Amino acid sequence: MLPPRIRRALRPAAVLLLVVAATLSPVSTASAEAVSRPSSGWNDYSCKPSAAHPRPVVLVHGTFGNSVDNWLALAPYLVRRGYCVFSLDYGQLPGVPFFHGLGPIAKSAEQLDTYVDKVLAATGAAEADLVGHSQGGMMPRHYLKFLGGADKVNALVGIAPDNHGTTLLGLTKLLPYFPGAADLLNEKTPGLADQIAGSAFLQKLNEGGDTVPGVRYTVIATTYDEVVTPYRSQFLDGPGVRNVLVQDLCPLDLSEHVAIGLLDRIAYHEVTNALDPARATPTTCASVIG
Repeated sequence: MLPPRIRRALRPAAVLLLVVAATLSPVSTASAEAVSRPSSGWNDYSCKPSAAHPRPVVLVHGTFGNSVDNWLALAPYLVRRGYCVFSLDYGQLPGVPFFHGLGPIAKSAEQLDTYVDKVLAATGAAEADLVGHSQGGMMPRHYLKFLGGADKVNALVGIAPDNHGTTLLGLTKLLPYFPGAADLLNEKTPGLADQIAGSAFLQKLNEGGDTVPGVRYTVIATTYDEVVTPYRSQFLDGPGVRNVLVQDLCPLDLSEHVAIGLLDRIAYHEVTNALDPARATPTTCASVIG
């Protein structure tokens, strides 16, 4: 077995290999059908928000994710606590129905805009709360800042969001040494190219400040993040921001980039605190039981 240090170093390479698989390999009909099946317990358009939880929660998946697989743990967690929960697919590429979040992020934000309108119309709510993982925690900021989303959103909770981009542990710095590689990346997976630190998309997104008035922001990060590095680049500056490191709440939490979004109940407890700060309770290692 490879030493842990080598395994960690290989994770970014695995991410880029997945890009190739997602863009060049056909996806089976069975996989496409799995994504299209209705999710259990959420995406119920007859759900009406309660007085205790008056806003629907829209879950925004990460790169390579989809509206079901990214939320098999968090969506039921929130439904059991009385929230109306919805999730969308965005950033689809032609011929790639299973791996999403690969299209241009500005276009993905337009899809989010349309979806939030759909959820608000169905629920009768005036505002929604957004919870996103990875790209899904960053992409909504474009919607809030440039597409009028701040008038429709109360809070944005980002779980391991790449708010200021990532170098994938420096691996993307190798792109200039491979002629044509950057062009291929932009052509095949513009959503990934947009997330590279220093990209034109991120420069525009962060110019003039990280936040917009009227929205509460929460960032939940882990020191073991191997994808969005350095992990502190995830944090936001501005009024109405709360930056949370899960190891400050539970030193035993070993979640990395994927696990913090897919199954970390320490992070999930902080999500509920962010959604309902008036009823927030301390997050500790014991929160895995709640």
